[in-house]
Amino acid sequence: MTERMMYKNHDEKEVARMEKELRYIAAIIKHNGRKILKNYTITPPQFIALQWLFEHGDMTIGELSNKMFLAFSTTTDLVDRMEANDLVKRIRDTKDRRVVRVQLLAEGKRIIAEVINKRRDYLNTVLSDFDNEEVKQFSQLLSKLHEEMKKDWKED
Repeated sequence: MTERMMYKNHDEKEVARMEKELRYIAAIIKHNGRKILKNYTITPPQFIALQWLFEHGDMTIGELSNKMFLAFSTTTDLVDRMEANDLVKRIRDTKDRRVVRVQLLAEGKRIIAEVINKRRDYLNTVLSDFDNEEVKQFSQLLSKLHEEMKKDWKED
C-alpha cells in the first residue's frame, strides 16, 4: 500500500458507492461498445488493439501485448487476423531490422474512428440532461481520477 493510499480516509459508504457505480458504468460502456462493433468485421480484442495503435502509433507485438495484458502468442494471432483483413501491417524498424512494428492501415483507422465517434455520440446522448458546466466539471473530475490511477499503475 502506498503512502498516498493511506493519506485520506474518505467516507467508506461513498467510496463503496463510487466503486459500484464505476463498475456498472464500465459494464454498460462495454455492452454498448460491443453492440456498436456488431456492425463491423472486428472483434472486441481487435478493437482494443486498433485503439492502442490509433492513439499511440506503431508498436511492437510485445508492446501491444503488454498494453492489452495478453500473452505474446495471443497478440501475434490477433495481429495475424487483423493483417489478413488489411487493418494493420507489420513493418521492419529502419534502425534495427530485427524489430518488427505493427502499423495501423487506412481501413483500421477508418473503422476505429467510426466506432469511437459512435461511442461519443452515445455518451453525448446519455449526457443530454447535464448542462455544460456539469459536463465540464465531470470531465475534469474523471481526468483527475484517471491521473491518480495512472500513478498506481506505474508503481506495479
